[in-house]
Amino acid sequence: MERSEQLSIAEALILASPEPIPLQRLASLIPSCKPAAARALVDELNAEYAQRGRAFEIWEVAGGFQLRTLPAYASYVRASQPERPLRLSQAALETLSVIAYRQPVTRAEIEYVRGVDADAVLRSLLERHLVRIAGHREVPGRPLLYATSRRFLEVFGLARIEDLPTLRELAELAPEASAEGHPTLSGVDPVSDAPEPAGRAADDDAEPLDDGEAGDEFFDDDEDPRGESH
Repeated sequence: MERSEQLSIAEALILASPEPIPLQRLASLIPSCKPAAARALVDELNAEYAQRGRAFEIWEVAGGFQLRTLPAYASYVRASQPERPLRLSQAALETLSVIAYRQPVTRAEIEYVRGVDADAVLRSLLERHLVRIAGHREVPGRPLLYATSRRFLEVFGLARIEDLPTLRELAELAPEASAEGHPTLSGVDPVSDAPEPAGRAADDDAEPLDDGEAGDEFFDDDEDPRGESH
């Protein structure tokens, strides 16, 4: 098979996939292609996009590949959405940070770090699929354990959880993020800095949950850490 045809197939598969497509899956769908060759195809496609000045590129996120528009066009993509997207509140970001860096973690452990009840925020994070239940801790009462999800990686533009900045890096990034008014998980605002999805609109038609405190604490009308996905 001609390499140009393999490139076209890889591009079509990545564009059509509703979520990041894993390398192994991509290679298995391209005739006569092994994982290393599939990654080379992705690199070649990105080089071609850059050379032609295209408005998108392929990102490796959540254990797979996804086509996303460049950060420079984020404001235009957001303007095309029928509703203004909502943003995570400081409380939600703090809870996500505790889970991301201490996972798997119980609700009691989250509340110990934050000093406030986390039940409402946890329910909302679960509803948004940013957090998942990762089993039970084998202690009296067998409390639930919480961990980040693949959706979390996709939203924050991470290929794997190990790509999170270290706590030392976060401390260095915090003053800069604070000066810009962006309370984010890693010091990077996924709305302005992360790419937008290239294939179709993201799932931002969902309204904040109307569960009392959850609605007020989970969302902030002026903040949005979305890194939209397919």
